[in-house]
Amino acid sequence: MVGSVGNGAADLGAPSIANGNGKAPHLEEPAAAVALPMEMEPEMVEGEGKREVVMGRNMHTACFAVKEPDADDDETGEREATMASVLALYRRSLVERTKHHLGYPYNLDFDYGALAQLQHFSINNLGDPFIESNYGVHSRQFEVGVLDWFARLWELEKDEYWGYITNCGTEGNLHGILVGREVFPDGILYASRESHYSIFKAARMYRMECVKVDTHISGEIDCSDFERKLMQNKDKPAIINVNIGTTVKGAVDDLDLVIKTLEESGFKDRFYIHCDGALFGLMIPFVKKAAKVTFKKPIGSVSVSGHKFVGCPMPCGVQVTRLKHINALSSNVEYLASRDATIMGSRNGHAPIFLWYTLNRKGYRGFQKEVQKCLRNAHYLKDRLNAAGIGAMLNELSSTVVFERPKDEEFVRRWQLACEGNIAHVVVMPSVNIDKLDYFLRELVEKRAVWYKDGISQPPCIARDVGQESCFCSLHKK
Repeated sequence: MVGSVGNGAADLGAPSIANGNGKAPHLEEPAAAVALPMEMEPEMVEGEGKREVVMGRNMHTACFAVKEPDADDDETGEREATMASVLALYRRSLVERTKHHLGYPYNLDFDYGALAQLQHFSINNLGDPFIESNYGVHSRQFEVGVLDWFARLWELEKDEYWGYITNCGTEGNLHGILVGREVFPDGILYASRESHYSIFKAARMYRMECVKVDTHISGEIDCSDFERKLMQNKDKPAIINVNIGTTVKGAVDDLDLVIKTLEESGFKDRFYIHCDGALFGLMIPFVKKAAKVTFKKPIGSVSVSGHKFVGCPMPCGVQVTRLKHINALSSNVEYLASRDATIMGSRNGHAPIFLWYTLNRKGYRGFQKEVQKCLRNAHYLKDRLNAAGIGAMLNELSSTVVFERPKDEEFVRRWQLACEGNIAHVVVMPSVNIDKLDYFLRELVEKRAVWYKDGISQPPCIARDVGQESCFCSLHKK
């Protein structure tokens, strides 16, 4: 939970560790014989070399078994030595996987060594962040400090906001949509087709009618289609998810245009907007050309992830909404001597401290520099891909570079790329430097020379995903 991870360049050079017989290693084996796979071997679709997810069946291929200690374990110390060996090997695998981490939006460059002194405490922020509970081992004083910082960032006064530190970005979305549903119980949820899957999960959980809205080639919501679908349901309020950076393409929905569309369609004062800013919600305030996400506009809530751009070592997030909305879903809990208005009961009390620590270390100027670095390096990657004859797209306000899906699934897994259909993406985070991008580019170019050397196999066409001008397939190559 604590310590420095960085880019994974340190501690390498160890031999690859694999379990040759394909069986799950057991802790009771002698330390020298314990083998930790760098990656669990996936089940494959026959003949395609691709992973297959089979609904209703666990993909349980390898694990470290748990065995109850023997009576004399405390005397010999053998168990402690074996577990120490397993953990050391596991750490080595983490270093290796961090070195080849590009497809998911996590900032892996952090150092929280100063917080190691707190890991021995069970810190639980149960109940409402703003109401003292009977449970005394909490970090609400840090949580409220972090929330105050984000409220200032999004221009909402202290006496007008409510929020809490969530366990992940999905929880922030679940809470934002729940608040919207409680404000407008008969409202219809609208979300672009490229919204995060948690938005549609919320619709299923809350039994809400959900309307999917088309998107432009960039991934941004198509407000013409949005208007058409609003007019089909004029008698019911609208609950809208606005993406501040879509999952696959990093597209930022035009918040001002969404609001204009709602008001011109006759929904004034009959809508609730939740802004899903999981990744880019904390980056966009530092992009000059970007429209502001602010509560001075008629939005209801904003959520961001803390383990993405900020760089916390555990999943967490921030959810902020207007105080006037929260009474619609809150209730007093005598057992806690507090108010229940969150999704979860117990909440990670360490997360607010990590967020507080980073906000104090970096501050507004530090984040601004990191955003500029990410955008600069994203343009570098996109230009280098194009120079190598590889189709790629980069939205103006994003650090997510979309390009053709690599042919080899082993390469995809090595670089932990997120793929969808014929496209993959690299999310350029503060921990992704030019050297890492060059390392990735060299491997990709070398592999492509092998994949397509026979002249028969061809790179996929991605014009449908990113537009003809960004596709370098044989049909659209300039």
